[in-house]
Amino acid sequence: MARCEVCGAEVQLPFVCAYCQRSYCVQHRLPEAHSCPNLALARAPPVSLREGPAQRGISFPALSLKALKESELQQLLIAWLVLGFCFSASALFTPTFFPMMFGVSLITLGFGFLGHELAHRYVARSYRCLAEFRLWPLGLAMAVIFALVSGGQMIFAAPGAVYIIPRSFGFGYGVTKKENGLISLSGPLANILVGLAFLMLAGFGGLLGLIGTTGFRVNLWLAAFNLLPFGMLDGRKVFSWSPVTWAAITIPAWLMIFLH
Repeated sequence: MARCEVCGAEVQLPFVCAYCQRSYCVQHRLPEAHSCPNLALARAPPVSLREGPAQRGISFPALSLKALKESELQQLLIAWLVLGFCFSASALFTPTFFPMMFGVSLITLGFGFLGHELAHRYVARSYRCLAEFRLWPLGLAMAVIFALVSGGQMIFAAPGAVYIIPRSFGFGYGVTKKENGLISLSGPLANILVGLAFLMLAGFGGLLGLIGTTGFRVNLWLAAFNLLPFGMLDGRKVFSWSPVTWAAITIPAWLMIFLH
């Protein structure tokens, strides 16, 4: 039976401090309660260090795919290809049409998907969080099954997500509600910007016009859907932080969908 390093009480199941590796009772389990010698590691960073990379002079990886680890890049590419297939599955049994639709899907959905996930990733990292894209194998399988069974009419687009963990997670510290809202908002905003970029191509005829029209619609739908304030969607966290900001982005997104 272990003894608490502070009060000497015998503890059958002691708490082991993650920072000093010593044993403590329930009253002295937190670093602050036992004056942990490594207490600085457990504290949240000062406010001045949480204002953003520009203000605090911290450098982060360049906003490019070169900054991604090889394993993470592979998972993004797999998710991109699977989503491209699912969104073109309606033309699967038309051999002359499917390759073109698959290519259009890879371009239009691909830019939106990568923009959405990388926006979450880099904004989270700007707030000193650990952020990395990870595939969800079950979601990947369900996306393919739904697309094949429905002939491309029903898409379950959840092949993975950016997992975000605050560096100071574990003692009540982490990102603020505003920071969490901005991290969540960055994904839909990226889709809106990508959609507007595709809209500039919609006036052209032929394949270029098809890419422009499809890219605009797909990305606006992704943004509007993710801004719904329910469940695990981005909109719930944005709304929780600022209902006004949520409305200022969400209402125009839905209006653009219905007006075009």
